[in-house]
Amino acid sequence: MSKNDIHFNISERKVLLRIVDILSILGMLYLISSLFAFDYFSVTKENWTWVVVLLLYISVFGTIFELYDLQKASKLDKVISNIFLTASFTVLFYLLTPYFTPFLPTNRLQIVYFYLAIILALLIWRFIYVNFITSPRFYKKVLIVGEISNIESIIDAFKNSDPNYKIVGFINCELSQKDSIKFKGIAEYACTELHQVIEKEKISEIIVASYNAETITTEIYNDLILLLERGFPIKEYTQVIEDMTYRVPVQFVGKDFYKYFPFSRSNQNKFYLFYHRLFDTLFSFAGVIVGLCILPFILLGNLIANRGPLFYFQDRVGKNGKVFSIIKFRTMIIDAEKQGAVWAEKDDIRVTTFGRFLRRSRLDEFPQFLNILKGDMSLIGPRPERPYFVKELSQVIPFYETRHIIKPGLTGWAQVKVRYGSTVEDSLLKLQYDLYYIKHRSFFLDANVIVKTLSTMVFYRGQ
Repeated sequence: MSKNDIHFNISERKVLLRIVDILSILGMLYLISSLFAFDYFSVTKENWTWVVVLLLYISVFGTIFELYDLQKASKLDKVISNIFLTASFTVLFYLLTPYFTPFLPTNRLQIVYFYLAIILALLIWRFIYVNFITSPRFYKKVLIVGEISNIESIIDAFKNSDPNYKIVGFINCELSQKDSIKFKGIAEYACTELHQVIEKEKISEIIVASYNAETITTEIYNDLILLLERGFPIKEYTQVIEDMTYRVPVQFVGKDFYKYFPFSRSNQNKFYLFYHRLFDTLFSFAGVIVGLCILPFILLGNLIANRGPLFYFQDRVGKNGKVFSIIKFRTMIIDAEKQGAVWAEKDDIRVTTFGRFLRRSRLDEFPQFLNILKGDMSLIGPRPERPYFVKELSQVIPFYETRHIIKPGLTGWAQVKVRYGSTVEDSLLKLQYDLYYIKHRSFFLDANVIVKTLSTMVFYRGQ
């Protein structure tokens, strides 16, 4: 077998971005202090907290402003604005926390040096990353062995997930082959060419994308066993997609569904559940207080632009299918559904001008902190859907009602990953993210959802 090209996995690239961000910033600050009269930031045993706080701010604001989103990180025009936002907020918060950071210098030029050092370090490293790490020399070259019926959706999923994941070919594993593949840019190879393709194209990994394992021919099966015994990476499609996209592709799950849903132990972990409820309660109290502070402004906006009731009540499906009444600030015209329940759409004409502002800023969700205090909802979980749509979707989407095994949330993994959900296809995509959250529920994933929710609010991406 030939020597494969070097490539970085998704997790490796994310770690690489964070580590080199830190090293480049510390290195640039050291360089600036050596070349100029800069002594605001220094690394010593006594000042170790200065470094920790700086790295914490860089990590948090870098995540909020999507500095570690691999799709955006691979495009220099998008990453530059995120660098300036991250550096600006990092420096601002660093200056405003003098108990953990250096006191403000008498010479304000020190702050300018500090700010420019962070920006310059990030710009230089990210320029190297875009032009070197994300170049074709580091692509992971993949060969798919599967069925023609699934190939288009499979390739699209990989293409939208990782810009460095290059599918170079396809082998039809079906015994009965009626048609050849018709997909632009992807070559189809014969079963007998498996070893030659690996050698010629320097394939790094084989993905088996077969809905029914019984369709794989004996010839291909024996070749795959031989490759596996030699240590060649062979992976199953649904697991690769889950690892890459952070969602469970339920449309490819068959009768052996129990293999795909070993749900997180956190769902039965008493400590985690206690922490989750305590966090919900504390956060909800804070949310109610903030909501009361902004209520006068929302009342004024509603009086001028909405002209009608301030609050809106609607039945939603909660944990274990229990129906409860959700409360929101009204964003649509009065009697928006007098003709019956319909999907909310992008740029929905029923949404008022002020209502659109409330939705995109997520301010319309603030009254739901009361639902969380009552115990009907949690801060994080699948968004609660209306009974009418639950009944409709559960008939066409497999495992749809599985999302009800935990409490619905004010925000959730699907909400920060998918912007709109106005069709059955959108609901299927959101379900995949919801199931991923249920399957991998943890302290870390909860924190990730909170940070990404802040990104949604900062970039004004609410629905």
